[in-house]
Amino acid sequence: MKVLKFGGTSVGTPSSILNVKKIVEAETSPTIVVVSALGGVTDQLILLSRLAAENDLSYLEKLSMLSKRHHEMIEEVIAPERRGKLTALVEQHFTELSSILKGVSLIRELTPKTSDAIVAYGERISSLIVSELIENATHLDARNIITTCRQGEKNIVDFETTHQRILSAFSPLASVTVLGGFISRDVETHRTTNLGRGGSDYTAAILAAALDAEALEIWTDVDGFMTADPRVIPTACTIESLSYSEATELCNFGAKVIYPPTIYPVCSKNIPIFVRNTFNPEGARTIITQKAAKSERLIRGISSVNETSVVTVSGMSMVGVIGVNRRIFSTLAAAGISVFMVAQAASETSTSLCVTPSDAARACEILDAEFALEIEDGAMNPTHCRDELATIAVVGENLRHQTGTVGKLFSVLGRNGVGVCAVALGALETSVSFVVERSQLRKALNVLHDSFFLRDYEELNVFLCGTGTVGGKLLEQIAAQSDMLRKQRGLKVNVVGISGRSAAVYDREGIDPHRYAEALAASDSPGGIAHMMEEILRMNIFNSVFVDCTASEEVAAYYPQLIDNNVSVVTANKIAASGSYDDYCRLKDLARDRGVKFLYETNVGAGLPIINTINDLIASGDRVIGIEAVLSGTLNFVFNTLSEDIPLSETVRLAKENGFSEPDPRIDLSGMDVIRKITILARESGYRVETSDIKANLFLPQSMFEGSPDDFWKNLPSLDGQFEAERKRLEAEKKCWRFVAEWKNGKGSVGLKEIPQGHPLYELEGSNNIVCLTTERYDTPMLIQGYGAGAAVTAAGVFADIMRVSSI
Repeated sequence: MKVLKFGGTSVGTPSSILNVKKIVEAETSPTIVVVSALGGVTDQLILLSRLAAENDLSYLEKLSMLSKRHHEMIEEVIAPERRGKLTALVEQHFTELSSILKGVSLIRELTPKTSDAIVAYGERISSLIVSELIENATHLDARNIITTCRQGEKNIVDFETTHQRILSAFSPLASVTVLGGFISRDVETHRTTNLGRGGSDYTAAILAAALDAEALEIWTDVDGFMTADPRVIPTACTIESLSYSEATELCNFGAKVIYPPTIYPVCSKNIPIFVRNTFNPEGARTIITQKAAKSERLIRGISSVNETSVVTVSGMSMVGVIGVNRRIFSTLAAAGISVFMVAQAASETSTSLCVTPSDAARACEILDAEFALEIEDGAMNPTHCRDELATIAVVGENLRHQTGTVGKLFSVLGRNGVGVCAVALGALETSVSFVVERSQLRKALNVLHDSFFLRDYEELNVFLCGTGTVGGKLLEQIAAQSDMLRKQRGLKVNVVGISGRSAAVYDREGIDPHRYAEALAASDSPGGIAHMMEEILRMNIFNSVFVDCTASEEVAAYYPQLIDNNVSVVTANKIAASGSYDDYCRLKDLARDRGVKFLYETNVGAGLPIINTINDLIASGDRVIGIEAVLSGTLNFVFNTLSEDIPLSETVRLAKENGFSEPDPRIDLSGMDVIRKITILARESGYRVETSDIKANLFLPQSMFEGSPDDFWKNLPSLDGQFEAERKRLEAEKKCWRFVAEWKNGKGSVGLKEIPQGHPLYELEGSNNIVCLTTERYDTPMLIQGYGAGAAVTAAGVFADIMRVSSI
């Protein structure tokens, strides 16, 4: 024998209620069917009650619409020859309901007794319809079976009487018996009562336990328990197996798949619970048993209570005093206030209680009254309430077997800037519950689900600022490599924001990097870093990475705010790393404190592994003594291209046309870019240095850097003859020009040098860069050489830094 319970969505429409018919009629053993009211009807009945009590006659129209809905359901699903008696019964019920509401309207008073009678009509009518729909079904009024007694302000099940009535009503068992859930009757007054929201599940469990059913099936609109709320976590999946204790924890903390009290009656009889989808009967499902099937995952699921208030009772007089907590909980219980999580300081100076926001003010009021004398004497503090919070529970019996799981949980939250306000970990270690700010709930759920359930890949959410040559190439590379990274590296790079100068596009689910240009063109979101910063904070996405592919000082100024909000920064922009030394150190320290990354490998040498190599040397105990480097791809291109046929002015023009130089080449020719780079390398080598400390030896007259770009291009050819004469001399002496950056004896310089044949810098081709590192271990310099300019290699270096963030 089985007990099948169908919720409001399962009986809410003609198509869904016909699914119920198919499911039940497919059973081969005696079946008890428990149904809820049609979807949304209970809420409508509550609204009718309130309107009637306010003498708002609009309740009449709503009552008529409710009646019409039920009659239309009958016409849709019941055969014509079977409608007559059912239609009359339903009409009789609505006539009774109308009379009760009219009485409420006349006296303008809604008592609990009357309210209970009104809301019961939902299940009373739905069960009549379902029993007539299913072949050979018998209908029973659950109020004649499920009995309650009054305890304080609540109705609780009278199990002894209920058990006797169940055995009597179901002896013998019919092939199919249909009754409404939720509704009951007081054992003494015989008035209609109910088991509270979700009570239909409870009704089904009580019946299953009393009759020793082989299984309890809860049919709903989801494929069982999910690893997280699928409305928040699109990647949530069905949990195949849960223990009773795991299911209880998930339900207690917001998983609304089944009503929490449902589990106890069947647990005591070791009856399995199946949670199945009425709309997908052959789909995934969850089975709940005494001992769940083993799982490789550390946890089973994550649930949350979206609205939480934390009420804290505190005071030094609480230390070592027996009975304080008894007074707290007795006071709250007497007022009917439920506490769903407790956190107590080890010093016993405070006890924090999680309650619903609707109960918070009342809880503070009655606790202050209970401890009035202690508060007056200063021995205790007035009760404190903190609102706008949410509670998260991470559930799984593996928590007790796997050391470090709880540590991983809080480490992941901390790296993503999610602060924890209170924590509770039971001695049974089935779950760990904690409170966060409500604004951080979505982020917390995402990062936890990503860390514990998507172990086949890690997700990075990228915000890209700058869609020029480097930014565009980066998006091309992300698009080309996404499948490989997912399969071979377990990394998903999800581009969630792209901003140019005039337009931007944002999408939490991800922007197709193949079509970013179309997305920007179609977007009405403004570009610019200020608006992008607002969007990053508003979206508050876990594992966020801000990528700067600009050369903007304004953009670099936002790095501290980004890092302070636990957003990793990857930048090709040299401004921050070469700016004030104190600001540079603060950024690195802040990133370390926040547990995020500040990476800028492409600041020097584009995609060459220069900065990381220096960091590895320093970390392993080596010390950099000297640096000799060619760090400007632009200038190396200029001096490699310079020849008898191509004068200086033409080589500079070619550098610009080939994308090696800035739009205004004087930025490169001034050596300022190289000064910034050698400053960064010296800092990474452990030296305190400012860009102003680097000596600049210019190879162009100062007058060339004055005036407009047009003036520069007009005057540059006047230097061609001088440079060609010097070039010939160097060629004869088997030398060449290189614009060299040096760090030696704690001092730095940049300038044009004559390099003899045989020197490592002599054979440098095209726009290549080279760095010669002399260290205590490498007295023969270590050479790092390769392309040092170009959008593709720079984008590749940025991409590599993005992937390094994933190793946090």
